[in-house]
Amino acid sequence: MAQYPAKLHAQKTLAKLIALLPESDKGRPQILYLTSNVAQYRNDTDRELLFRQESNFFYLTGCNVPHSSVVIFHPGFTKLSGGQDPELTQTCLFIPPEDPLETMWSLPPPTLQEASDSHDVFRCLHTTQLIATISNLLETHPTALIHTIPTSPQFPLLPVEFVKTFGGNLNLTSVYLLPALHLARLIKTPYEIELIKKANAISSRAHEVIMRLLGKDANRTNQTARSGDGELVMPSDWRIEKEAEAEAAFVATCRREGAIHQAYLPIVASAKRASTLHYCCNDREFAWGPHVHDPISDIQTQANGTSKSFVPQVLLLDAGCEWNNYASDITRTTPIGNGGKFTKEAREIYELVLKMQNDSIKSLKPGIHWDSVHYQCHVTLVKTFLELGIFKGTEEEVLKSGVSAAFFPHGLGHSLGLDVHDVPSASKPDMKFNTTIPKKSLENPEFYPYLRLRLPLEAGMVLTVEPGIYFSPHLLAPVRNSPYIDHEVLAEYEGVGGVRIEDVLLITEDGSENLTTVGKDVDWLEKVCSGGI
Repeated sequence: MAQYPAKLHAQKTLAKLIALLPESDKGRPQILYLTSNVAQYRNDTDRELLFRQESNFFYLTGCNVPHSSVVIFHPGFTKLSGGQDPELTQTCLFIPPEDPLETMWSLPPPTLQEASDSHDVFRCLHTTQLIATISNLLETHPTALIHTIPTSPQFPLLPVEFVKTFGGNLNLTSVYLLPALHLARLIKTPYEIELIKKANAISSRAHEVIMRLLGKDANRTNQTARSGDGELVMPSDWRIEKEAEAEAAFVATCRREGAIHQAYLPIVASAKRASTLHYCCNDREFAWGPHVHDPISDIQTQANGTSKSFVPQVLLLDAGCEWNNYASDITRTTPIGNGGKFTKEAREIYELVLKMQNDSIKSLKPGIHWDSVHYQCHVTLVKTFLELGIFKGTEEEVLKSGVSAAFFPHGLGHSLGLDVHDVPSASKPDMKFNTTIPKKSLENPEFYPYLRLRLPLEAGMVLTVEPGIYFSPHLLAPVRNSPYIDHEVLAEYEGVGGVRIEDVLLITEDGSENLTTVGKDVDWLEKVCSGGI
């Protein structure tokens, strides 16, 4: 690929920042300063933790070197557009010099020439020159505003020498830079989209690997749990009988394709544990049955014999890798046991969630408000639950009651980019200032508290579409006495646990493009998970 477009990202960020400034400050020189993440170590040891660059720093530099800094300078705008040339923006990347004592243990940082050749910046210097460089800029541009990210445990600490030298400067502010970065990052550049596509392609293949590993053994009539404890098991002989084994196979597949990081802790939840939204324990075996009829072999298996079979259940796998720090986020819910087929109840819930997702994707286009897409999912849920007999009453009554939020409690999706839950202040503005909220949203406030995106969609946004239905004891407790639920019918479905289906979508000029490639249609899924294809 071409060089990471750090200069374009700096220009976008400066434009957003200047738009946020008071009129009296828009024409002043601007200095943006960020510091990178540093190498992290496990508590009270010298054992390194896997390094991952701070997202905002990477956005402005494309640099993965720890202990680095960046200064972005513009001599001044007269107004937001049509004023001075944004090409005057200058990015200076500061990287640490080589430490001979460290080089014995770790690879050295790039040389200045190597860094200059591989990064889209005006100049590369050593971090030892940082303070002098900023001091020189302030000497020649004494009215310049200095912008930093707020001091917070969420971000790298500003170097002590920077705070000591510039902390008392009246022109130092941390009010505008982070919101400007979030606004700039909300709309992706073509280069960013290609990185997100790559992450999703790798993760899609990893999801299919898990499905096919399950399908490989779906029709075994003499299954015995074989985790590899105490024996050597080659990858070609891997079988997935535990949540941890599914996680291991997924992560290994991503790593084999060159992905260094997972975008978040994988969620690998089997059976009723799929009702916990962010279940990250991933430490249980799949449920084994004492007496389970195998529809393929017509064999009844016994718990106290040598043969065992899985209880029919689902596996909810929510996992995605990063590619060059850009995230993917994919969820698939697959059948386990029952010869790789869904039970009647699980299939009905899966088909409902798939309809919620497909209808949502069809509606995506610039201008539509995310609240409206989310609301339509609740309408679809209520209609289908009435047809299944889980709900009773009229559609209008059930919607007004808000009871569907106990089954679909989270938001339909979120912005995605350098972080899996990307740019929170831009994607979900403070409700006191968000004038875009549709009036319809005020009728059912219980549908919206966990939405991470509350805006009209724009071309260039990348977001997830991830409806789900859950039968969580915790979430159902407050509605156990609801007059709109047939509790006898509900009991038939509670064993499903939960179903979620999640894809990553790019908003285009006239609709959307699905960046997730792994299949999800019921027939295809059952064929793969039963070993049929």
